[in-house]
Amino acid sequence: MAGAILENLSGRKLLVLVSILIISQIICFLIGGLIAPNPSSADIALASKCFDAGNYTDKWFYPRGQGKCHLLTQDDMKQTHLANQIVFAFQLPLPRDNLILDYSRWQQNLIGVLQFDIEYHKESEMAEKTTVTIDAKLAYRDKGDKDTDWKYYASSREQRTLECTIKEKKEGYYYSCSIVPIFELGSLHHDYYLLDLRLPVDDNTNMNSGLGQIVDIWLVAINQNGGFTKVWLSLKTIFFPVIVGIMVWFWNRVHQLNRPPALLEQMLLFLGCSLTVLNLPLEYLTLAFDMPYMSLIGDIRQGVFYASLLSFWLVFAGEHLMENEDHNTLRAYWKHLSAVVIGCISLFVFDVCERGVQLSNPFYSIWVTSVGTNLALTFIIMAGISAGIYFLFLSYMIWKVFNNISTKRASLPSMSGARRLHYEGVIYRFKFLMLATLLCAAMTVVGFILGQVSEGRWKWDEDIELEYTSAFFSGVYGMWNIYIFALIVLYSPSHKQWPQDDQQSMNEEIEFSRLPTEPSEISSLTSFARKTAMD
Repeated sequence: MAGAILENLSGRKLLVLVSILIISQIICFLIGGLIAPNPSSADIALASKCFDAGNYTDKWFYPRGQGKCHLLTQDDMKQTHLANQIVFAFQLPLPRDNLILDYSRWQQNLIGVLQFDIEYHKESEMAEKTTVTIDAKLAYRDKGDKDTDWKYYASSREQRTLECTIKEKKEGYYYSCSIVPIFELGSLHHDYYLLDLRLPVDDNTNMNSGLGQIVDIWLVAINQNGGFTKVWLSLKTIFFPVIVGIMVWFWNRVHQLNRPPALLEQMLLFLGCSLTVLNLPLEYLTLAFDMPYMSLIGDIRQGVFYASLLSFWLVFAGEHLMENEDHNTLRAYWKHLSAVVIGCISLFVFDVCERGVQLSNPFYSIWVTSVGTNLALTFIIMAGISAGIYFLFLSYMIWKVFNNISTKRASLPSMSGARRLHYEGVIYRFKFLMLATLLCAAMTVVGFILGQVSEGRWKWDEDIELEYTSAFFSGVYGMWNIYIFALIVLYSPSHKQWPQDDQQSMNEEIEFSRLPTEPSEISSLTSFARKTAMD
């Protein structure tokens, strides 16, 4: 009988393979922990208050360089009649140690969040929730351009909800206000950026009339670290050809057999294809082209991989547990797979609603209204709960598989010596692989939840201390590739024929591996597990 490589590979070769994979996994964690910087960094910039004498809406105001704007003092800011002539300007990135810095295309993206410093005055007391109207304009220029050569990028009039509280209402005390998301760029193709903000006041329409005395506005600019991007793309560049090569080798071995591919083999190929799409280092293109849609493409690739991985685990456990005869088609798993597909489509729709609109208006955010914030939080919380429920259900399925194997293992003492040792070895290997699957699932669920919380914490204004470290990121990403590589190798059809010692062993092989409904010889252990249910 020729089963899978998992069953027929010698113990020494299997030990060498597992050792190489474990060392590779450790290296992935070490690369993230010792070489790569944190995935993202945040710079805090204080707005420069520029005076617009002529109310020029088409003029750019910037605080540094030739042609810089006329800056206002704090005393000027207290003159309410100047409110419509004040422009809050942020010129990014900030200089450091008298050096003019510029953004690198390796930094991939930029998120802007505002923080207001508002002083309490009895005559201009603020409500707990205030709608702020912001006229926002974004410009850019590159190295070699003149200081005055700012080019238009985007503009929009946006409304944000500002929640402010104050413990003690005394003159000169500051409100404690929520953060306000202002823009998100899907690419950093240019060297310098300029953000001009106006807070127009119109007493007739009550526009910004209840805002209070603004002292300062701070901008928190969050971008992906260029060093992390280089390490991450290096891992992609390494894993991409490895996974492609092992998939070609796997599918070639499957086609050498005189049978159609089994369901598990088809799912392995689908999983390998989705991982290949995820590994494809498309981010290299952003070094030459402006691709603001790359964040959306990255989310879609990640979502397809999650869908294929979660679906594969259900089929993988079910193929060793299946309690009905129609076990070689996806119809047997339609209930489980439907739940996975619906969940992934929901997350995709939510993502497109925000990132899709941001392609034309980077100032758009689904978090700016109470309905949008509640909807977004509900999606994230439900996604986290669903991920936890999925892990518990997968653990239950694997536990049932272990019970089936343990029940059937009682038949081993009656078998011949060689046959008994063979099946005992296969059982130990299979249990180790199942435990590795459970560990991979746990790390994936934790990584997914941490990723959602890490991305959203700048938007829902909660004091969450969370460090989504590079070591964890690179470790989980390496784990996906190493785990799927191991599955493709170990579940590839084996061409090795192990000997039969006598007629009794032939009968035992037929009893355990050739059931009437068995369509494939992909794994005698699969038959071994299913035999319990059919008995």
